[in-house]
Amino acid sequence: MKSTKYSEKVLDHFRNPRNVGTLEGDDVAVGKVGNPTCGDIMEVFLRIDGEKITEAKFRTFGCGSAIATTSMTTEMVIGMTLDDAMKLTRNDVADELDGLPPIKMHCSNLAADALHDAITNYQRGRGDDIPEEEKKADDSTGCVVGQDEFLDKGVWLAVDDLKEFEDQRTLVLHTGDESVQQALELSDVSDRVILLTPENSVVTTPDLEEQLENSRVKILYESRLLEIRGEFEVEKVLILNLDEDEDYELFVDAVVIIE
Repeated sequence: MKSTKYSEKVLDHFRNPRNVGTLEGDDVAVGKVGNPTCGDIMEVFLRIDGEKITEAKFRTFGCGSAIATTSMTTEMVIGMTLDDAMKLTRNDVADELDGLPPIKMHCSNLAADALHDAITNYQRGRGDDIPEEEKKADDSTGCVVGQDEFLDKGVWLAVDDLKEFEDQRTLVLHTGDESVQQALELSDVSDRVILLTPENSVVTTPDLEEQLENSRVKILYESRLLEIRGEFEVEKVLILNLDEDEDYELFVDAVVIIE
């Protein structure tokens, strides 16, 4: 991580995360949020005594900011009442960490959402009447900046005509077997197809795995799409290397996101 981009508190919570682990028992609430496409998954465990949180643990898959925000969130909520914890926001967590880079605020700062999900699950489990606004978790889908802006202007949720992608620099997000199949089909009309996955391997069927190994598709492992950029249509994307927690730009003509 680069100290020029992150506060000392963020670096500290990334390098020395607090409250890592899980909790079990009838008095434990569990909340989970995230988007595998984006690459950050947060799971928060709360031990609750009456209306007070007495212990908190977490498990997070993601970049350093995701780990730091979840670590800080668990520290902040221990001793809080459920009502007070439900009022905790993403901005509160970021402020306690002395700030986050703007791009990290959008996708990596989801720990408060996992906290709210845990509390809502606990309240629902004991039969509380949950207000409608609390039932709706903050939406983490569409966490790729620019996805909606460039829809049908280089961003595609489905491929209807392969000819439109002929010789195009095309980035395909790995969201399952269908996306792997789509990348393979696109490689028949372009030798510049990239399959991007937040994992360190592409989990798919044995048949598709063999086809992928023998194809011209390039695979970017442990990577996440952060932002789609351009003036009037897609020109490039911002990608986060999850292993190094560094981001870089990649020039592309099209982005395929099969949901």
